[in-house]
Amino acid sequence: MGIRRAAANRAGTALAPKYTGGLARTVLDRAIDGVGPLRSAAASADDRLIQHEGDVERTIASLVRRHAALAGAHGFVTNLGGLATYAATIPANVVGVMLVQCHLVAGVAHLRGYDLDDPRVRNAILACLLGEDHVKHLVRKKRLPSTPMGLATAPSHAPGVDQLLGREVVSEALARAAGKRAVSFVARKIPIVGGGVAASNDALATWQIGQYATDQLKERRVRR
Repeated sequence: MGIRRAAANRAGTALAPKYTGGLARTVLDRAIDGVGPLRSAAASADDRLIQHEGDVERTIASLVRRHAALAGAHGFVTNLGGLATYAATIPANVVGVMLVQCHLVAGVAHLRGYDLDDPRVRNAILACLLGEDHVKHLVRKKRLPSTPMGLATAPSHAPGVDQLLGREVVSEALARAAGKRAVSFVARKIPIVGGGVAASNDALATWQIGQYATDQLKERRVRR
């Protein structure tokens, strides 16, 4: 964990700030607005809600399963709207998986009654991508003021958090990719396992992010 994190931090430091912070924001914008075959997060979530007859929790569970499957589909995530060209030093699959994960968390937030145009909610979405352990570490070190739920419902938007989250999300994505490559190298030595490792890791990471978002982004609407 420490080795891959250090490697990712070095890679993130080597990128210009507009990539480390701006890339995550660009990916989030595309996820919320829609890009290529991926419709806007709100429209996609609303369609699923209709399919599940208005049952929000069943819809969210369905979104998590669907996006985990999408993240595991290498061909899909590497061909979403040309986002890979935004930062040539970052692998296309990393950007694609980030997009799918942002789309998932934004969908959960929308279904739970959050305004996706609110910068506080956008910060909460990016914080969810970091995962529970990473967020707890940042909060403990006082680098992040609160959990995703706390960010989404804060009295005011804290602009200084924007760049921090942008950098941390890219760094975390690179760290996961580094760990995935290491596991894949070992897996190649084991017949049968082979090529499915990368896909399964992306799917698992996305499922875990979905669970974290589901736990953090509590219902905001008063439903009758």
